Amino acid sequence: MTELPPDTAMRRIGALVRDARRHRGMTQQQLAERLGTSQSAVARIEQGNQNLTLELLGRLSAALESELISVGPSGPTHLRVTGGRLLSGSVAVKSSKNAAVALLCAALLNRGRTTLRNVARIVEVDRILDVLRSIGVVATWDEAGHDLTLVVPDELDLAGIDADAARRTRSIIMFLGPLLHRAPSFELPYAGGCDLGTRTVQPHMIALRPFGLDVEARSGEYHATVTPTGASSRTIVLTERGDTVTENALLAAARAEGTTTIRNASSNYMVQDLVLYLQLLGVEIDGLGTTTLVVRGRPVLDADVDYTISEDPVEAMSLLTAGIVTGSELTVRRAPVEFLEIELAVLAEMGLRYELSPEYLADNGHTRLADITISPSALKAPIDKIHPMPFPGLNIDNLPFFAVIAAQAEGQTMIHDWVYDNRAIHLSDLTRLGADVRLLDPHRVLVNGPSHWSSAEVVCPPALRPAVCILLAMLAAKGTSVLRNVDIIARGYEHLYERLVEIGASIEVFHD
Repeated sequence: MTELPPDTAMRRIGALVRDARRHRGMTQQQLAERLGTSQSAVARIEQGNQNLTLELLGRLSAALESELISVGPSGPTHLRVTGGRLLSGSVAVKSSKNAAVALLCAALLNRGRTTLRNVARIVEVDRILDVLRSIGVVATWDEAGHDLTLVVPDELDLAGIDADAARRTRSIIMFLGPLLHRAPSFELPYAGGCDLGTRTVQPHMIALRPFGLDVEARSGEYHATVTPTGASSRTIVLTERGDTVTENALLAAARAEGTTTIRNASSNYMVQDLVLYLQLLGVEIDGLGTTTLVVRGRPVLDADVDYTISEDPVEAMSLLTAGIVTGSELTVRRAPVEFLEIELAVLAEMGLRYELSPEYLADNGHTRLADITISPSALKAPIDKIHPMPFPGLNIDNLPFFAVIAAQAEGQTMIHDWVYDNRAIHLSDLTRLGADVRLLDPHRVLVNGPSHWSSAEVVCPPALRPAVCILLAMLAAKGTSVLRNVDIIARGYEHLYERLVEIGASIEVFHD
């Protein structure tokens, strides 16, 4: 077969892109927004005057939902892990997924331009962006693909919402707080498994009711109506100190006239990022870092703001765990120690040897960071059980990593996940790799160590943190393991496999 000259190949690919775009009824500008590039760059692609990397071809294929441009296999992603290797060097913590999602929702409050810097390029962020773009928000990535600028139109096209993207992210519930100021009634799609009577949703309804919001769930949609209350002040006592519940209350309070007092508020990392952003918009908020927030709302928020998202403590814990279970000396840079202090205290009690650098501030000017260097350590089980608490307690999302760590420790450790139904069940998959993990009930596991890790083939559990725990255990298991259907990990981590490889792990991505 005759090989096409490069310029001819580029022109043919450009024609395929143009035809697929037109078939989708998209303008060059709309495609550019999906790609996070400029309209002129799309024009160059379609004219065959733009060099195309495999990564860009993949993004084009996804943006156009077209099989005309196919890069590699399209089936599930699997990992082949050769364990028992020491890690070394240093790795930097990336920005917070949970903060990014909250700030994307918060941008709906602002009539001005919002620029978010250091945004995590993960599936959850992409889903929220798809929803925002479908209702008219212009969202543009910079050339490096790290900074995101959002401009919200005066009128949102709520009827045109991308229902499929909305149903694939539970974060859609955080649209309620901003949207109650935009329309007297509106509908939001929600995931079919969601129920207003469940623990995760009902507190949102209680928190938003004082702002005049009433929500009914029927036929896979939230039907929301807003009745102005005329109140000049309101006090909200949250029935649970949840992160997203606190964020939703803050989003509603930011544009509500008068003073809103939120009691039993979460002061976790993503809430602090949201407060700092709202303060840039001109909202007065007292109580940052405490469980009582006093918000003096402003009916109109119109400011061009620039905000850099802080680092992710859960990713930091993931990277620390990778070093601990492999018995490595490793430095985790830019770790938000303010949100890891309890975790580090528990690890010190278990015998982990580590050093902290002098503290320094994150680029948001507020969050305390440090570099954490861990050394190979003989671990012992803690005397008491390990359980999560609202911040400043041990982070619920960091709890699963202690199951992997406890499997390295001498003795018996109780892990009590009282928050989530059934998540503890997924941790019992560690037994496939040689760990002694006994499930006591849907909330508790008993871990006996130290483990003699062995390689195995495991299907990824349908829960983000337990899935990563299985991957980290495979790093410790000598031999070659296979972790199947790992797409869920991309929902919360950016280039995790590549970054682990950079510090010495042997991980190969493959498809059937």
